[in-house]
Amino acid sequence: MAVQVPYAIKPLKSDRATLHKNDFLMGLLDRAKISGNEPQWLKDVRQQAASWVANSSVPTKKDEDWRFIDLSDLTKTNFTTVGANGGSPLPQLPTETENCRLIFVNGVYNADLSDTSALPDGVYVGSLQNIPETYPVAEHFARQHGAQDVFTALNTAGFANAAVIWANKNVIVDTPIHLVFISTAEETASFSQLRTLVVAEAGASLSLIEEYSGTGEYFINAVTEIVVRDNAEVKHTRWQQESDRAFHVGKTAVAQAKDSRYTLNEINFGSKLYRHNPEVLQQGEQTTTNLNGLTVATGEQTSDTHSTIALTKPYGTTDQLHKCIVGDRAHTVFNGKVFVPKTAQLTDASQLNRNLLLSDKARVDTKPELQITADNVKCSHGATVSQLEADEIFYLRSRGLNQQDASQLLIDAFAGEIGDRLPLNLAAKVAQTIKQKISK
Repeated sequence: MAVQVPYAIKPLKSDRATLHKNDFLMGLLDRAKISGNEPQWLKDVRQQAASWVANSSVPTKKDEDWRFIDLSDLTKTNFTTVGANGGSPLPQLPTETENCRLIFVNGVYNADLSDTSALPDGVYVGSLQNIPETYPVAEHFARQHGAQDVFTALNTAGFANAAVIWANKNVIVDTPIHLVFISTAEETASFSQLRTLVVAEAGASLSLIEEYSGTGEYFINAVTEIVVRDNAEVKHTRWQQESDRAFHVGKTAVAQAKDSRYTLNEINFGSKLYRHNPEVLQQGEQTTTNLNGLTVATGEQTSDTHSTIALTKPYGTTDQLHKCIVGDRAHTVFNGKVFVPKTAQLTDASQLNRNLLLSDKARVDTKPELQITADNVKCSHGATVSQLEADEIFYLRSRGLNQQDASQLLIDAFAGEIGDRLPLNLAAKVAQTIKQKISK
């Protein structure tokens, strides 16, 4: 069943006005063509998505939602699809998830490296190709808002395989489920499309960690769809540490039912150019959404987060905190939209974007947005851009710290508010990675 969208997102001008064939998109569409034996419903979904792509163009700065970033480096690169490479180095993985883990290499599921033996009964974690027919996957696949967005449609038309997590009614999964996506590129730039579907049925609870990493020059087009049924809960951590030569475009589409709870912790370190669209649709009363984000960009990196939260029923709660640490000549973008229509009375929504500039040449563009037509709500939003305070540095130096250690302490404190919300030992990993990036 398709999700009904109560809010309006303007279609890309390039999608509607310039309906001409785009060589870049058509080239990727052709390289990612699927020829295997698939169910008819999936063939139909792919065909429809391919048709959308064929009538679309890559967005440009003339499109409002893409006006802060330049995709010309992406479109000038000649990408090729590559197969799985079993010899690819694995990132440092938390030992707590070693028996609760799926690994994909260049978009291809690697069964030898994966292990789900620690999972309880009543939950499926595996590839789309192997899921039992009793799971109604077709009801949820490519059904959420934004399915016709150009990069999402490109993914639907040509992803090689998909990770599926399905928790049955009232099943509680204590150990975080770890999805590891590794990309490798050797002599030529590679192209991979990563796909994930998560369904938490009524009363179920699970924690998910998506981890993206790689080496070389490549383009990742990732889509994650999450369905949270009545009184269910999903805690989602998205860890992005791609190669500094990588392009990463991602979409996370979430549909929440009554009394459900969804939390996203988004951590971004890597990529030459990064763009992520978290889109949450609250479909039931007393629904809770928490979005926490931390971006650390240095060198010539560009990192763009465009979030959307749409409420449709009363008593909804949303809390969003997104922080950026920007150094050198890096550029970060935050655009957060919260829609509160008349049907969403008694909503409690807050949104805050805080930015810390470490260089005079670093750049931040921030655009928090609230669209409210309900009259009995509690909503707030804001943004701050600041630098390390000289008096705070002076105070720490007066206590015996050198300049570098004093600065690092203040940066760690700035990031710690997000790091403390992460599962496992990821807070320590955040602090360590920030220190490595800043000291380069």
